[in-house]
Amino acid sequence: MKYKCLVVDDEKDLADSIAEYFNMFDVPTFCVYDSDSCMEFFKENQAELILLDINLGENSGFELCKKIRKEMNIPIFFISARSSEDDMIIALNIGGDDYICKPFSLGVLCAKVKAVLKRYEESNIEKSEIIRFSDVEIDLSTRTVKKSGEMIKLKSMEYKLLAYLIKNPNRVIDKNELFDNVWEDKFTSDGTLNVHIRHLREKLEENPNEPQFIQTVWGTGYIFQKDSL
Repeated sequence: MKYKCLVVDDEKDLADSIAEYFNMFDVPTFCVYDSDSCMEFFKENQAELILLDINLGENSGFELCKKIRKEMNIPIFFISARSSEDDMIIALNIGGDDYICKPFSLGVLCAKVKAVLKRYEESNIEKSEIIRFSDVEIDLSTRTVKKSGEMIKLKSMEYKLLAYLIKNPNRVIDKNELFDNVWEDKFTSDGTLNVHIRHLREKLEENPNEPQFIQTVWGTGYIFQKDSL
């Protein structure tokens, strides 16, 4: 079976409520309640996005995220009652694309999921185009990135952020524009954006502490320096 969304949460009532709400709004959704059931799900089913809780009984959503990332590259939204900045940073560092604190509005959550799903559907029909800068090569048709000929693994939102920056070179892009056009919502935090920028620099820049391509414009946003190509 193919689903738009998979909910992984040991709070059965909440998981069921999310799935029921999403299904009412044309987002086919399935839910499981533990780590093992999630991995079993993907043996015979597909999903385009995962909503993943951190606490999964005896197991950790962090560990499950690492397992998923070894096998597939789809958006993963962490949903958790834990609101510490450390938890958020860990979640984004290990492969999460967003972090949503409980309690949350089902309507807002559904809107965020729909926006991401729409963006990835549109990206599938993107025309073939290869962009190169320094020793980095980006194939927009296959959504692959190489550095010095070696494949670089980018999280889903890291790729979307990079693609938006390189398509708008030599122009200061403020944070709100990135929230609107990359995440397609106004609920993304500065922390989420900053972590994704840092990860891109670590993976693509020769010296992440003195970036040549993805530069910060303090108090405003970022600029991709095409002149450095």
